[in-house]
Amino acid sequence: MVKCNLSVLMGAKKIKIADVVRDTGINRSTVTRLYHETTTRIDFETLETLCVYLECEVGDLIKVV
Repeated sequence: MVKCNLSVLMGAKKIKIADVVRDTGINRSTVTRLYHETTTRIDFETLETLCVYLECEVGDLIKVV
């Protein structure tokens, strides 16, 4: 199972979904689905944008459990 740690990373930095949407330009529904772990896929561009924004590695954001 693949787990997305977006909510954990955002919580640690006290960032809201609205902040991510405003600062990255990623669609709000995409961020919301990743935050709540209801998404079924992710674009490489979105993944890269989130990693740069959150200053993390891909492995910090996405984990195989």
